[in-house]
Amino acid sequence: STINFNILVNSLIFVLLGLTVNQAQGTASNNLTNCQSIASNFRTTVSGPVANITSTTGTNVTCTSLSGASCPGSNISGSCVFQHKLSVSCYLSGSTVKIRIQSNGLPYYCPSMPSSDTFAEQNIDFEVNFNPDVSVNSPLQSATTVSALSSLLCNIQGSSNPPSGSAYVNRGSSYSTLAGVSVDGVSIMNVNSLNNVDPFYPAGSFAAESVDTCLAHCQAAGIYHYHMGSSCAKANPSSGPSACASVSACISNISNYGISSFSSYTTLTVIGIARDGHVIYGPYTSSGVEVTSGTDICNGMFYDSIGNYAYFATRKFPYITGCYGPGNYPNVSVNCSTNAPSSYTMSSYASALSSSNVTTISTNATTVSSNTTTTIASHTSGSKALHREVSVFLLLMTMIVIGIGWIQ
Repeated sequence: STINFNILVNSLIFVLLGLTVNQAQGTASNNLTNCQSIASNFRTTVSGPVANITSTTGTNVTCTSLSGASCPGSNISGSCVFQHKLSVSCYLSGSTVKIRIQSNGLPYYCPSMPSSDTFAEQNIDFEVNFNPDVSVNSPLQSATTVSALSSLLCNIQGSSNPPSGSAYVNRGSSYSTLAGVSVDGVSIMNVNSLNNVDPFYPAGSFAAESVDTCLAHCQAAGIYHYHMGSSCAKANPSSGPSACASVSACISNISNYGISSFSSYTTLTVIGIARDGHVIYGPYTSSGVEVTSGTDICNGMFYDSIGNYAYFATRKFPYITGCYGPGNYPNVSVNCSTNAPSSYTMSSYASALSSSNVTTISTNATTVSSNTTTTIASHTSGSKALHREVSVFLLLMTMIVIGIGWIQ
């Protein structure tokens, strides 16, 4: 009976070790309340989801600076009048929280662009798992050489296929270069230019692209979009944007200019959502520290002890996101930018989540060792936490009943 009891105890220890190891990996903040909190940061114009965002009534934006092809609305009394339209919805699909983004792609401010540029309304509409669980120990992207990293990040089509774990569904027009949507409804495009180089600090003989002081511009199809973080997404420019080339601080160092625009947002600030369902934040952490390290090759970072992963606006290429992470942390750079990191390092949270500790548990019969950390994460999320607790209870009760019968 004593031997059988010791075997039972050790079996329970192994089960508990496995359960605590699983919880130590952390669970992302992705319940319905978390999603609704993120959604509240968007400049929405209608509750959703809606059948077609372009058919809704939005917020009028009147611009005297736009005319001809650069007016996406109507010319009224010498001014261009268009509507900003945006809906962000969170809902449960089974036990999974989904977020749906619907935008006509037009900002709530007056962009600056040549009158010859085409500026047009879009029909952006997609749903995706909100903030899906990912692990620093299981990167979705990995590159260890200059060639491999450049092939991954220096590719304008690199944002075309969100990972399967995001369960991405497109319900609007197709945009293969769309990487995400900003809180003002403006598209966040893949970081690269058509030449597959950094649009602002291109390697080789390519010229830098022109943008306005909101750091945005239109491409040939009329999609106004960002490649790097801009505080214009959070607040209307005081006097309306002008051409970046006309502002010395912007044209001389556009990446520094972009980060400096967040001087009123020096904490964790939501600026968008990526097409893989992960949140995009501005350049600062919750402690007010600018993110200058700790990002992986995709520009994503594990930023808390829970295991949440998000993208951050940074001074360095790829500025917002270059791929759908998590990625790895190689000691190489890309060949398409003169403003890219020379290497990548884990954040302290990523290091803690990936580290291994040895825990020894002793009983009368034996000693059980595990090389995996057994610290229980302080947070579990929604139905997943409840499911795990019920499973633990049922499993332990079953083993106790079996054990009692065994001992007798």
